[in-house]
Parts: sequence; C-alpha cells; structure tokens
Amino acid sequence: MSTRRHPARRHVLASLAVLAVAALTTACAGPAGAGASASASAAASAASTGAASRAPETLTVFAAASLKKTFTELATEFEAANPGVTVALNFAGSADLVTQITEGAPADVFASADTKNMAKLTDAGLVADAPTVFATNTLEIAVPPGNPAGVTSFADLANPATKVVICAAQVPCGTATTTIEKATGVTLMPVSEENAVTDVLGKVSSGEADAGLVYVTDIAGAGTSVLGIPFPESGSAVNSYPIGVVATSPHRDLGTLFADFVTGPTGQKVLAAAGFGTP
Repeated sequence: MSTRRHPARRHVLASLAVLAVAALTTACAGPAGAGASASASAAASAASTGAASRAPETLTVFAAASLKKTFTELATEFEAANPGVTVALNFAGSADLVTQITEGAPADVFASADTKNMAKLTDAGLVADAPTVFATNTLEIAVPPGNPAGVTSFADLANPATKVVICAAQVPCGTATTTIEKATGVTLMPVSEENAVTDVLGKVSSGEADAGLVYVTDIAGAGTSVLGIPFPESGSAVNSYPIGVVATSPHRDLGTLFADFVTGPTGQKVLAAAGFGTP
C-alpha cells in the first residue's frame, strides 16, 4: 500500500497553514498598530490645538480724550485681528495721563493730543522708542443748537456776555487756545477751564455754556447735540498726535504692534473718517 499523499491534500494543508500564520500575525500586530495610530492622531491634534491657541494678554492703552471714539473702534478691530488679546482703554486729558504714567500707573501705550506732553514722558525716559505722529487736529467753536448767543467768529468769544468754556492751559486743546489768542490779540474770559476737551463739549451740549473751543473731530462726533463754527485763525494752532510704547510695559512687542496698527492703513482710515488730518 502506497504512503504517498495526494497532491490536492497537500495544497489544502499548505493553504491552511498560511492562513493560520496570517491570523496569528494580525492578532498580535493589530492592537499595537491601532495604539500607534491613536497616539499619532492624538499628537497631531495636540500640535494643532497648540498652534491655534494663544495665551491671553491685556494691552493697556492710555489715550487723549479726543481719541475716545476712534480708539474704541480701533481697539475692537485690533482684538479681532489678534485673538487672545484684550485692549483696555483709559481716556483723559493728555496732561493727566502723563501724570498717571509718571506716578507708576500701568500703561503699555500712550497716545497724546500734542507733542509737548509726549515729550515729558520721553524726557523722563518712559518711552521705549521714538514716538510716531499719527494724526493732526485743529480747534473749532462749538455752540448749542440754534446758537443762542449768536457767535460767528473767534472774536465773538471775547464778549463778556457770552459764557465761554475752554480747556485748561496744560491740556493740548488749552495750549492751542492760548496760541490762537496770542496770534489774534483776542483775550478770552472763560467761565470755566476744563481738564479734558470732552468736558468742554459736554458743557456746551448741555446748555451750560454759550460756546466752547473743542476739536473739529469732537464736533463731527457729537452729531446734532452741538453746532460747529469754523474760524480761519484755527490754522495757527495745529495739534500733532504722537503715539509711543511705554518703556516700563511688559508687553512692548504687542504695544509696538498696536502702534503700527494705528499708523497703518486701518488706523488711518478710521481716523480720517472721524475728521483727523494726516501727519
């Protein structure tokens, strides 16, 4: 009796052996392979999340009162362009802001309504780099709707019967007023001198004053609450607005980015729409 195996039977047995080895290999490699794939996926996800996120930062900007409307708008646009950044705004008269910064108030950026107050910080070594002028502004007469006092010129403001409000001399709009007085020979007798141009505007719009000297931009932003009266002598006192990064700022790079934003296309468009002149 022959002991030789049938060829077909040998083929079947060989195939079964191959399948058994393949199954064993898959069983051993499957979990490890799946684990490696899951680890790679998790790592990629973590890397992606890290690239998209940014540590929250707050940039504190001290700005002249006459910049309130424009800088509020620019802060919103800057935040949108820089996720994770919050811009905290502090508005007041430029002289008051300088005092606050020199006394240690935390500020990252300072935008002044004149170069004189910026120079005070620069001379004190509190400005990181040379400030950049980003806008100009001039004065205009503001009167209540209907102009009850009949003011039509700068000389009319010297009428003792007219209640006039101006900015204090140390405030940029007050310095400009003094310059115009000297240029015209007209001396004003104000019933009040305010530390911020917005306070002057408020007294006129509320009817507490017959007239006040504010910036062209303040009248443009006040709508129908006041009437603006241009006067040619305002050209003798054009205010330049500089912006600089405070030397003690812990966010100097971010402060520079904001200053560049103000002096760049977006900032200049917003400022021009509000009535500011170009540097």
